[in-house]
Amino acid sequence: MAKAEKKPAKAAKAAKPAKTAKTTTAKVAKPAKATKAPAPKAAAAAKSAVLTKTQIIAGIAEKTELQKKKVAEVLDLITELTYKNAKNGFTLPGIGKVVVQNRSARVCRNPQTGEPVKVPARKVLKFRFAKAAKDAIIPPKAAKK
Repeated sequence: MAKAEKKPAKAAKAAKPAKTAKTTTAKVAKPAKATKAPAPKAAAAAKSAVLTKTQIIAGIAEKTELQKKKVAEVLDLITELTYKNAKNGFTLPGIGKVVVQNRSARVCRNPQTGEPVKVPARKVLKFRFAKAAKDAIIPPKAAKK
């Protein structure tokens, strides 16, 4: 048996026409950007100190031996309850409470022109930490004798 003949090579792609002088522009080298120095360890530690939702779920799941899905559902339910009941006030025991505060209408000044500007009354949400949470985070000052 004779070896099968090799198939002919595919035709080379048609060469692109050369660009004219009008369409080409000389590329100018851009100045190199200054690279940022690596962040100090203290700054990196401060960023990692803030817990994300995923880290909170993982921590609770590990300590309670529950599935992460179940912990996430509970966290979502607490969030929903907070949103629905915030207008009446919502308390997270041992942590704090969400309250609605009414701000009255007032007259302020435009800092550029000095003109008085009327600011309408509105409602704002505030979070007030519980005393236990404050004491755990910032120890109370010792009483003076």
